[in-house]
Amino acid sequence: MSLELAMISPHTPRICHQDRVPEFQKDMVQAMYEAANVIDSVNPDAIVLVSCHWMSSFFHYVDATDRHKGILTAFECPDLITDVPYDHPGDSALAMEFVEAGKAAGLSVVGINDPTYVWDYGTVVPLRYLLKRTDIPIVDLSVCWAASLEETVEWGRAIGEVIRNSPKRIVFVASGALAHNLGRRPDLWPNLTEQTLDREFCNHLVNGDRKSALDMLPSYAKAAGVESGGRHVAMLLGVLQSDFRGVLHGYGPSSGSGNPVLTIRHAS
Repeated sequence: MSLELAMISPHTPRICHQDRVPEFQKDMVQAMYEAANVIDSVNPDAIVLVSCHWMSSFFHYVDATDRHKGILTAFECPDLITDVPYDHPGDSALAMEFVEAGKAAGLSVVGINDPTYVWDYGTVVPLRYLLKRTDIPIVDLSVCWAASLEETVEWGRAIGEVIRNSPKRIVFVASGALAHNLGRRPDLWPNLTEQTLDREFCNHLVNGDRKSALDMLPSYAKAAGVESGGRHVAMLLGVLQSDFRGVLHGYGPSSGSGNPVLTIRHAS
C-alpha cells in the first residue's frame, strides 16, 4: 500500500513566518513540527495536497507542473503573507494519473501545467512546516465548489486508487480548518458547540471510524461552517480506506476557526 500517511493540517496566515507566530498559535506550530517528524519518518516520494484556498468553480484541478516556483503575496491578507518565496519540484506523471482516473470515474477533472501559476497560501504555508526536505515532489489539488460532498468523496476515491496502485510512497494532506465561522479577533476560538463537533469528527478519524466520519460530515459541515464546505476532508475520506488509526497532535484557534493537526496511518 502506497498511502504512507494522510493528515489534516492548518494553514492559518499568522503562522506563515515562524518568527512572528503569536503565543496562542505556538502549540499548533509545535504540533505541525511533530507531524513533520512523522512525514519524514515515512520518507515519502511525493506529497499530494488539497488546499481550501485553491477554490475552483466548476472543475477539480490538478497541478501537473514539473516545478512549482514563485513568490506569494496573499490576496486575502497581503499584510501577513507578503513576498514569500517557494520552490518545490512537481510530479507531472503522478498528477496526470489522477486526472485520467478522475475522468474515467466520470468527474470533471482538468490538469494544468503552467509554471506561471502562483500557489495559494493554503498550499505554501503548511509546507513551510511539514517538510524537512524541499526536494519532495508536490501535487496540488483544488476544491471544487460546484461539486457536492458526495462527488468530492468519489474524487478522493479515484485519487486513492491511483495512490494504492503506485510504487511511490505518498503522503496526502488536507490543508484547511474544521469549524470556520470566522470572527475578527485573531485569538478567537470556535464556540463550544463547534469545538465539540470538531472533537467528535477528529475522534472518528483517530479511532479509524470512517463510516461515522462520512455519516457525520454533511450536517457537521453546515452546523460548524467547516472550511470549503468540508470538501477537503471529504476528499481525505475518499482517499482513506478501512483499518486506519489517527493521532491528534494539536488543535488551535484562528479567528474563530478550529485547526487540528491530525495524522492518519493505516493499521498494520
